[in-house]
Amino acid sequence: MKKILVIDDEAIVRTSCDRALGSEGYEIKMASSGKEGLNFLEKEPFGLVLLDLKMPDMDGVEVLNKINERWPDTKVIMITGYSTVETAVQALRLGAYNFIEKPFTPDTLIAAVKEVFET
Repeated sequence: MKKILVIDDEAIVRTSCDRALGSEGYEIKMASSGKEGLNFLEKEPFGLVLLDLKMPDMDGVEVLNKINERWPDTKVIMITGYSTVETAVQALRLGAYNFIEKPFTPDTLIAAVKEVFET
C-alpha cells in the first residue's frame, strides 16, 4: 500500500511533499494538525506517515506514540526544522523509522520514502 499521510502544520511542507511524492505515484493525504492526522488514520490505513515534530495542537512525539499503539504496522518518518542529534535519537528510540531535517530536497524525501516501501 503506497498511501502516505503528511501531518504538518506548515502548508508549504504539505504541498512540497504532495508534489514530490505524488509525481512518484504515491497516494497522498494531508493533515494540518496531529488531531486531524489521527482522524485520517481512524478512517483508512496508510503505509507511511510523514510527521512534523513541532505542531501547535499535539507535538509529533505524542502523535508518534498514538500511531505506534494503535497502528503498529504504519511506519513513521519524523520531519522537523528543529533538528538536533538528541531529537533524532529520541524519535528513533520512540519507534520512528527515520528522521528528515527541514528544509529537505525532493530527492532526499523520495529516497527516504522509497526506503520505507522497499523494506
